[in-house]
Amino acid sequence: MEIQESQIKKTVKTEDIEKNVEYLEPEKPRFSWKIVDNHSPPEIYNWTLYMSIFVFGILGAARGLDEGNAAGISVQPSFQNQFGLNDPTKSADELANLKSNIKAMVQVGSIGGAIIATFLVDWVGRVRSMQLVCIGWAVSVIIQMTSKSVGQLYAGRLLEGILAVGLTTTVGPTYISEVTPKAIRGLTNCIFAGAVYLGVMLSYLANYGTAVNIAPTNNAQWLLPTSIKLMFAVLIFLLSFPFCVESPRWYIKVGKTDDAVKALTKLRKLSPTHPYLIGEIADITEQVEQEKAARAGTTMWGLSYELIRSPSLAYRFFVLCALIQLLGQWSGANSVTIYAPELFGLSGIKGVETLKMTAILGVVKFVCAYFSAFFVIDFLGRRKALYLGISIQLVSLLIFALFLVIVPEAAETEDSSELTPSQLRASKLAMAAIYTSGIGWVSGFNSMQYLIGSEVFPLHIRSFAQSLIMVLHFANQYGNSKALPKMLLTMKPYGTFFFFVAVNAISLAWAWFFIPEVSGRSLESMEELFSLPWYQIGRKGHILCPDHSEVNKIDYSKGKFRYLEKPETEMIENASRVSEDKDED
Repeated sequence: MEIQESQIKKTVKTEDIEKNVEYLEPEKPRFSWKIVDNHSPPEIYNWTLYMSIFVFGILGAARGLDEGNAAGISVQPSFQNQFGLNDPTKSADELANLKSNIKAMVQVGSIGGAIIATFLVDWVGRVRSMQLVCIGWAVSVIIQMTSKSVGQLYAGRLLEGILAVGLTTTVGPTYISEVTPKAIRGLTNCIFAGAVYLGVMLSYLANYGTAVNIAPTNNAQWLLPTSIKLMFAVLIFLLSFPFCVESPRWYIKVGKTDDAVKALTKLRKLSPTHPYLIGEIADITEQVEQEKAARAGTTMWGLSYELIRSPSLAYRFFVLCALIQLLGQWSGANSVTIYAPELFGLSGIKGVETLKMTAILGVVKFVCAYFSAFFVIDFLGRRKALYLGISIQLVSLLIFALFLVIVPEAAETEDSSELTPSQLRASKLAMAAIYTSGIGWVSGFNSMQYLIGSEVFPLHIRSFAQSLIMVLHFANQYGNSKALPKMLLTMKPYGTFFFFVAVNAISLAWAWFFIPEVSGRSLESMEELFSLPWYQIGRKGHILCPDHSEVNKIDYSKGKFRYLEKPETEMIENASRVSEDKDED
């Protein structure tokens, strides 16, 4: 049975509630290491939903595979021979420039890819966008693997950014936020963020394995790790057909209400007339209709102007999302990921051992990313998770900076065995600091840089704003990738890391004052929160503006359909009669 548009505003039918309805006072949320969702029927947590989220989630590996691959192959002798990274005729400045160009070329392309995503995800939908990304990704990787010159390598890496990596950071988080029940939205978005470090880990391990087992003169030493990107592109493309269901919110946005109901029925495993499903469709449709009426005829330039003109949207874009990208990318984490072998070299590790330590870093980040997804982001909340992550990162980078000041000899030795016992112990502490800085990053900024942007914007501007946020993301990442080799030369390694420490200190103060707690809120309830005065949103927003969406008023905790507060009369057929019947009982 299909739902017609005339039915959407009727959240619950009389026969669905007469026997079971109860009106309750909302319970205060309680901390628990297990997600307790009393607002949803258990059927909505099902394998159709999980598999669709999983496929979009592993799309996050695209960025990580590139970052890990760029970090590893750049120190492989075969790659250096192929592209002139060990040319004795080049100065240190020229070699630093060549290395940074190779590593940063994907970030340059990703700026264009994020702009393309602004149109693509709303034009063809979320699922079709992902499939096009996989095709572009495969083509760009093949161009890289067949490169005989730096020019062709640049072209392949530029295209990888434009056609794949830049698009994934809009397509993945947008889809996941739109289809996920609010109780686990943080967790599922962290699956995407965590997949970045699945890619980093696999690339690090592959580079270490080929460095140990393949001769330095054999190009397979860098081609095999690069081929993992091609494997992922093909795998995700094939999995998208049987497992992915298009976003119901996108269907409603483009006027396909019946398709939206069918898609949501598949994702929630509920009847089209189930009260929960009708309530969710009602929330989405009401928001879309209000926005269409208010924003009729709005162009891309109009949306850009709206981000500036509207105080509510300006706060979300400039104060939250733009600063997350700026502070996060200059907090030092990106430098650690892309230049990990070189940084381990500063702590006294040399040769293939740097790739071994880098591989361990990949494993640490991967494990901690998913630990954070399952046990931190939705349990501690967005604010506390960010405080914790930034604090760990700040202390870790401070330890590493102090090590570089106290033991400068570590960077100059050919082997860590040349260090004195005390210097060797300090070297191990410095390596541990690099690992713990990664732990702080994946549980703090890395999760938030994708999650917040996909949560806080209204539907009519969500994909546009998320794309602009990713433009800022890759612009800052490009600047950081290009700048780090020069920073290490001009500011000295210790000065560079003291700079990162200062950025983290500023970030901690910013997060405390400006970041609102949005854990457990429906996407349709964000407008109330951001209508508060700017100085109240971060500190008191979640207290002053609780979630009043329809799906948040439903309770299933005792196997019965109950309302946490009495619904408005117009939202329920014969609501007054049901209330009278309850009084008679």
